[in-house]
Amino acid sequence: MPDFTYEAMDRTGNTTRGTITARDSADAAVKVRALGVFPTSIGTGGKAASSSVSMGAAKPAKAGANGAALSIGGGKKVGRIHILLFTREMADLLDAGLPMDRAFSVLIDQTDNPPLQAMLTTMQGEIRAGQALSDALTKYPREFPPLFANMVRAGEVSGQLASVMARLADFMEKEQVRRSQIVAALTYPMVLISVALLAVTFLLTFVIPKLSAVFKDMGADLPLPTVVLLGSADVIAKYWWAILLGIAGIVFAFRTWVRTDAGHRTFDAFRLNMPLFGALALKIASARLVRTLGTLLGGGVPILEALDISSTAVGNVLAAEAITAARGGVRQGETLHEALARAGLFPPVVKHMIAVGEETGRLPNMLIRTADTLDFEVDNAMRRLTSLVEPLVVLLMGGFVGFVVLSILMPIFQANTLVK
Repeated sequence: MPDFTYEAMDRTGNTTRGTITARDSADAAVKVRALGVFPTSIGTGGKAASSSVSMGAAKPAKAGANGAALSIGGGKKVGRIHILLFTREMADLLDAGLPMDRAFSVLIDQTDNPPLQAMLTTMQGEIRAGQALSDALTKYPREFPPLFANMVRAGEVSGQLASVMARLADFMEKEQVRRSQIVAALTYPMVLISVALLAVTFLLTFVIPKLSAVFKDMGADLPLPTVVLLGSADVIAKYWWAILLGIAGIVFAFRTWVRTDAGHRTFDAFRLNMPLFGALALKIASARLVRTLGTLLGGGVPILEALDISSTAVGNVLAAEAITAARGGVRQGETLHEALARAGLFPPVVKHMIAVGEETGRLPNMLIRTADTLDFEVDNAMRRLTSLVEPLVVLLMGGFVGFVVLSILMPIFQANTLVK
C-alpha cells in the first residue's frame, strides 16, 4: 500500500504533519481521523487532495461547475424536521463513540427521505476524501445556515463535536416548538375569520340579490340600510372579478415593496410599534437573539462572530441593526450588556440577565434561561391575544348578521304600515 502525507489540526488548533500507509486517499483520511485529529490536506508526492479547515466564519456555499450551490434531489429542500432528526441522531451516535464515517452509514441506512439520503451520501463521500464536516455542511446553505456550520466547526476544533451537535439539536427543537405554538395559536382565529368571510360572501352574492327583486316590486322608497346592503351586493355580484384582481394586486405590490430595503425596514419598524402586537414582536426577536447567541457561545464560537450570526437570525431589520451596533461596541472593549443597553431596543430583562451572566462567567447558560423566560411570556401573550380575537370576530359577524336582518325587515315593516 502507498504512503500518504497529511496535515491535520488537533483539538487545540495546532497543525500536525505525518505520513500514513493506506489503500487510497479516502482510507488515509479515515485513518488520520482515527488518530483524533482532523485532516486539512492529504496527498502523495506533495500534492494535496483535500480541503482545509478554517477557524473563520462559515464559508459561502461552494459552487459546482455552473456556479450554483449543490442541490439535492433536483432542488428539493430537506425539511426542518428531518434536519433536526439528523442533528439529534448524529449527536447520539458520536456521543456513543462511533466514528464519523460509521455514523453517516447508520443515518443513511435508516432514513426514508430520499433528498436527505442523497445529501448524507454526498457528505459522507466528501468526509471520506478528507473534508471536515463543517466544510461539507456549507455546501448546503438552505439546510444548514451559518449558525449550524459555525457551531460544528467550533466543535471540531475543540474536540466536543458530540456535545455541540446536542446543543444544536436542543436549539432546533426549541425553534420548532416556537413555530408550532405560533401556528397553533393562529389557526383557530384564522379558521373563524375565513368562515365569517365565506358566510358574508354567500349572503351578499346569493341571498341578498334574490331579495332585491322583491323589494323593488314594493315600489316604495327603501330605508338607507337596505339601500346600502342591496348596493353592496349588486357591486359584488357584478364586479367580483375586479375585486379579486384588486386584492391580488395589492398583495403583490405589498410583497414587492417589502422585498426592497426601504420597504423591509419600514415594515419591520411598523411591526415593532404596533399596539399590542409590537411588544410581542420585540419579545420574539429578543428570544431569538439570546437563544442563538447562547447556543453559539456555548458551542465555543467567538463572541464577535456569534453576534454577526445572531443579527441574521432575529428576523427584524431594526433588531439586526441594533445587534450590529452592539457588536461594534464589544469590539471596542464594551461589555455585551453595556453595548446592548446603548442600542436601546431590547427589553430590560435581556440587558440585566446578560450583565449577571458576564459577572458570574455563565453567560451562555444565562442567555438560554432568558430565552426560556421570554418564550414563556410570548406564549402567555399569544394566548391572551387569541382569547381577544375570538370574541371580536364573533361580535363583528353578529353585527353584520344583525345589519342584514335589520335591512331586510325594515322595508317589510314599512310595507305593512303602508297597507294599514
